[in-house]
Amino acid sequence: MAQALTLEDAQIKRVKRYLKTSKHSVRDCTIFAFAFYTGLRAKELAALCVGDVYDTQMTVRDLFNLQRHQTKGARTRTVFVNQSLKSTLDQYKVQLINSEPSMPLFTSQKGGHFSANTMCQLFLNVFSDCGLKGASSHTPRRTFITCLANKGIGVRVLAELAGHSSIAVTQRYIDVNDTQLAQAVELVKFNA
Repeated sequence: MAQALTLEDAQIKRVKRYLKTSKHSVRDCTIFAFAFYTGLRAKELAALCVGDVYDTQMTVRDLFNLQRHQTKGARTRTVFVNQSLKSTLDQYKVQLINSEPSMPLFTSQKGGHFSANTMCQLFLNVFSDCGLKGASSHTPRRTFITCLANKGIGVRVLAELAGHSSIAVTQRYIDVNDTQLAQAVELVKFNA
């Protein structure tokens, strides 16, 4: 099975522009921001509750723990929230119909949590509408890991952020292209 497409900046901008025109624009923009800034799986995004992300005063948390039932592999893990995602979540909270901690963070059209499959379908539909062949619900996750790897973040840190139990799994997520290879060999310098 082919790996999910890793998006470049221009493709991410295309997705963001498209999402601003969607029926549930604020929700969908927030889902995609969450996916790109945290690398969460579709199942994990679907399982998020308001209280995971916001404290009792509706302030965005700096970090939160995913519980065993929310993750693949049934292992708790910590999710860190960067400033860009915090800003998005600050805007999103005014859209929440019910801010009870146990309520779904992202409400489906039926009013409850998204199922993992429905969340995957949302990603597939958006990427298809944007003309991104090979993109799936794993695309934001793979893009997140590759982006951090390209900025020099070590594979051990990446594995923790991704919730992988093995760095070998994390390494398979890191995309390598000709531009990166060309830049890498330019780093070799010898004083003659």
